[in-house]
Amino acid sequence: MSKATEYFENLQRIITRIASEQADNIENAARAVADTLKNGGRIHTFGTGHSHMLAEEIFYRAGGLVNVNPILETGLMLHESASKSTELERLEGYAEILFDLHSIKNNDILFLFSNSGRNGVAIDMALIAQNRGVKTVVITNMEHTVQGKSRHSSGKKLYELGSIVIDNCGCIGDASMEIKEIGRNVAPTSTAAGAAILNAVEARAVEMMVSEGFIPEVFSSSNVDGGDEINTAFVKKYIKEIKSL
Repeated sequence: MSKATEYFENLQRIITRIASEQADNIENAARAVADTLKNGGRIHTFGTGHSHMLAEEIFYRAGGLVNVNPILETGLMLHESASKSTELERLEGYAEILFDLHSIKNNDILFLFSNSGRNGVAIDMALIAQNRGVKTVVITNMEHTVQGKSRHSSGKKLYELGSIVIDNCGCIGDASMEIKEIGRNVAPTSTAAGAAILNAVEARAVEMMVSEGFIPEVFSSSNVDGGDEINTAFVKKYIKEIKSL
């Protein structure tokens, strides 16, 4: 079997496991999202390093909820200096600036993504949210996070602070397949699994809202006829509140 085929089969097993083992947590997250939007709140998303891709996954997306604010901090992303982002994501105190800059309120919900769940900025975000009464959904790798030490002065890990925690069911180190000749594994799964979790939560939340008589705002594809008009109206409505629009 080729490593490509092995990866797809492994990823399918992970997705199947998530659908089974994390069903209750996904249901609870969807309920929290539905209640947040019905009550006039906003969805915020945050991750550092490669996890910032999950912060973008449900933002400004065809078929995605409109009222989503991704917290995209250049220094914590990879496109200017990946090595610098590794150092900055461990820095305590950074998160409070971001939390206040994005005006996160206690009727909002904050999604936090970290495969390891051990670094300072993400843990700070969760602590601030907890102290301010903001509900959080944490997506992390439980097998990995329980075996490592926290890098935060509190000694806490991200999963210990989330209102709702969803396991991405990955392996220690994320890279899922051994290549003996190079002495390390390849093929991480956290991004694909995290994206699947997010879209499952979002789909279920929309289903809940519609069944309860609340029609949520959802983006169209800009590449279908009429999509630009739909999306432009949403952008005009929220551009002063959602910084990345």
